[in-house]
Amino acid sequence: MGYSGIKAVCNKYNCRFEENFALAAKTSMKIGGECDIFAEPNSGECLIELLNVCRENDVPYFILGKGSNLLIKRFGGVVIAIGAALGGISVDGNTVTAGAGAALSAVCGAALENSLSGMECLYGIPGSVGGALYMNAGAYGGEMKDIVKSARCVDGSGNVVELPAEEMGLSYRHSVFSENGFCVLSVTMELKNGEKSAIKAKMDELMQKRRDKQPLEYPSCGSTFKRPEGYFAAALIEECGLKGCTVGGAQVSEKHSGFVINRGGATFEDVMELVGHIKTVVREKKGVELECEMLIVDR
Repeated sequence: MGYSGIKAVCNKYNCRFEENFALAAKTSMKIGGECDIFAEPNSGECLIELLNVCRENDVPYFILGKGSNLLIKRFGGVVIAIGAALGGISVDGNTVTAGAGAALSAVCGAALENSLSGMECLYGIPGSVGGALYMNAGAYGGEMKDIVKSARCVDGSGNVVELPAEEMGLSYRHSVFSENGFCVLSVTMELKNGEKSAIKAKMDELMQKRRDKQPLEYPSCGSTFKRPEGYFAAALIEECGLKGCTVGGAQVSEKHSGFVINRGGATFEDVMELVGHIKTVVREKKGVELECEMLIVDR
């Protein structure tokens, strides 16, 4: 597969790109084989041109944020990483606009500094704003859907469009972006005025809950499974006696059964075998079909 057009765009904008790039360091699970080309656009214009070249030449591409919800073996194509260069944050009254590459924690920090409430539940989620919108990330009773006003996106034809929240199809761990091929450039969120001390207290309280209950000391994709209707995945897994179950370097966390962790040296195959085993046991013992929350890529 020829990648001359991709390289030409990267050289034009003087943005970073590497061939045969190992992806493990770019995922929170610390697992990942190679992609053919890894490109890190340094401007919106560069990103749009990369997307256009890929689409015009039928080059497979994958948009990567912070890799916090991603299990990847390899990718035969171009991985376009949306990083800090596309992560500017601005505040106007009670509205916060953040580039897709901004860390969610940084946006929460900006809201705090401006005494804006509504993002406390998202503090501590180790993803980017673009990724959080893509999966409608949430925790502790709140989600992106509650605060998103609109997003600037690149559509399938390379045009920049403003998409209002009501057209994003936001539901539990889902958005229209997984279906329409749009790439998020920035997200505008509408928050509420609050007391800075109360906002910080809530953020600190929820962060402590994460530390107490989640295996943050180990690489993981966060919650491995979506919440089945009427159940909690972690409870089902624990009731089936699977806490601590291990395949190679992958393990069901002994601290929180909803997390499959990398205890060291885990491979893509280790995680997939363990996930398959969990799903089988829960189905047979509880009659519940678990669905992965993490995005699994192997092509």
